[in-house]
Amino acid sequence: MAMTPPFARYEWMIAWRYLRARRAEGGVSVMTWISLIGITLAVMALIATLAVRAGFRAEFVDTILGANAHVTVYNAAEVQENGVLDRTIQDYEGMATRLRAVDGVTRAAPLVKGQVMASAGGRNAGIEVYGITAENLMTIPRIVEPQDSSGDITRFEEGIAIGSGVARELGVVAGDKIKVISPNGVKTAFGTSPRVKAYEVAYIFTAGRYDIDRTRVYMPFGEAQTFFNREGRADEIEVMVATPDAVDAMTLPLIQAGGERALLWTWKDASGGFLKALDIEDNVMFVILSILVLIAAMNIVSGLIMLVKNKGRDIGILRTIGLTEGAVLRVFFICGAFTGIIGTALGVLLGCLFAIYIDPIFAIVNGVSGGGIWDPAVRGISFLPAKLQFNDVMSAVALSLGLSFIVTIFPARRAARMNPVEALRYE
Repeated sequence: MAMTPPFARYEWMIAWRYLRARRAEGGVSVMTWISLIGITLAVMALIATLAVRAGFRAEFVDTILGANAHVTVYNAAEVQENGVLDRTIQDYEGMATRLRAVDGVTRAAPLVKGQVMASAGGRNAGIEVYGITAENLMTIPRIVEPQDSSGDITRFEEGIAIGSGVARELGVVAGDKIKVISPNGVKTAFGTSPRVKAYEVAYIFTAGRYDIDRTRVYMPFGEAQTFFNREGRADEIEVMVATPDAVDAMTLPLIQAGGERALLWTWKDASGGFLKALDIEDNVMFVILSILVLIAAMNIVSGLIMLVKNKGRDIGILRTIGLTEGAVLRVFFICGAFTGIIGTALGVLLGCLFAIYIDPIFAIVNGVSGGGIWDPAVRGISFLPAKLQFNDVMSAVALSLGLSFIVTIFPARRAARMNPVEALRYE
């Protein structure tokens, strides 16, 4: 006699009959729906959280790499004859040329930097000035292709480029003039007097990172040298590399190219602590949401236990007419697994839709709450991003299905081991 293969057609037929059974027939359709909805919402929450997590990290890193140096090369302090420490770079063009020759370096731009005050219309703001050539400015992605901009970047040599936060703080638009005030200005016989100079705002950019938009101002390199008393010198070299994630492997050749006094500060040094905090938060959130999926999956156990109890007579009859323990186990395993599969599929669909349409959803939430739900001053970036990743979706699917299948085994085994004589004794 031929053996019936596992998960035969009749096993699926019996399981389907139990799943759609009405209360009058001893079914537990309400518990099935509760389990289905629970798993759907848990998987949706998991995928949405993973997508927002990945999007936030990607946007945060992109704003770092898109508007800041991947590696900053500067000189160690050297004591001058007057006892003043000097970190400026004399042969900045030669150093930049040597750095550009390093394999993997895409750009090396000399910079003059200084923290000063800007003033316009009686309003003041602290700013950080970056003196850079127009050619090098055009290679900074988040400045050339910002989230928003006004003015004309090609007129940079005729004025300055400022962040949208600076423009908002000073109440200026492209074409207006602002005063830049430095306490370390002109040196005279009576000491150093403040330097004040007016510049036209040629370009306003929104890089998408709060601290950049709120403080960053770009000034033509030659003008910055004059304004900060750096004639013939630069403060540092801004280096961009082809693979920022592998920047640690490039530190030795960059130091060698920089010279004896060269020191490095990479983007990972500047933001490594925050990125590690994000990793820890990601892991904790995944564990917490995994527990939610487990709780939702436990509803399947409750539903199956009730189903086994209500179908005791049916189990006894099935065992009497020849169904094996394995066949009964598979029938009830199908009942629980089918709920987990459908709930997971619906959760993936809703989670992916949430990630794709997060902007309008967030706009509705922001409108209902009265606005101000996302503060870029705290979050660092100007909007809530979401990025669907195949590995994240598959992790959620594997977790949900795995838990659904595992918790289903226990009530299914209970049904399979039920004694048919005891099941039919009082029928």
